[in-house]
Amino acid sequence: MATSLSVSRLISSSAISVAKPLLSPTSAFTAPISFSRSLAPNLSLKPHPRRASISAVRSFSTTTISASISVGDKLPDSTLSYLDPATNDVKTVTVSSLTAGKKTILFAVPGAFTPTCSQKHVPGFVSKAGELRSKGVDVIACVSVNDAFVMEAWRKDLGISDEVMLLSDGNGEFTGKLGVELDLRDKPVGLGVRSRRYAILAEDGVVKVLNLEEGGAFTYSSAEDMLKAL
Repeated sequence: MATSLSVSRLISSSAISVAKPLLSPTSAFTAPISFSRSLAPNLSLKPHPRRASISAVRSFSTTTISASISVGDKLPDSTLSYLDPATNDVKTVTVSSLTAGKKTILFAVPGAFTPTCSQKHVPGFVSKAGELRSKGVDVIACVSVNDAFVMEAWRKDLGISDEVMLLSDGNGEFTGKLGVELDLRDKPVGLGVRSRRYAILAEDGVVKVLNLEEGGAFTYSSAEDMLKAL
């Protein structure tokens, strides 16, 4: 009762100075309850720490890496190219012919000759090619948004023979259909629009495993990760 009385006196003594500037003449003053609640000695206006932590977790959990392709989908058909080392001619291959009736691993890199791609990602698949094939993999191919001439120069530089195919998605057609574009136009190196790093295991063209990285990160798209999935 003592608390209620002091609040009422406070409201009534300040009604003239506070209410007139804030309310129109026709408005009814109906806020005593909310005023008394806001002045209640036990009510804290500080954010509840537990509630804040829950919302932070929810915010983090809803951040997902998205793409147009997902497990269970049929790979979109597209034409990729490569340089025939025997004739030095540019040849093409379709994704459908590369995957039809086969167990295929397609992995992508942001760019030929870039550090992680050259030192870890591609060499990992080269060294594990025998183990992957022993588990039934028919085709292992690396895809990059580079032209066929750059991909051939990269193949020679890495000393790759037939362990891994290096395929050019020069116009980013296949990358765009998968929805995995990586926009690097604002970076100092000026790589333009490339592909996010990923590794896909497809059986007869249907995606069975999709390990898609955030940007160019190299976390779970390695040859070892594909071996674990087989």
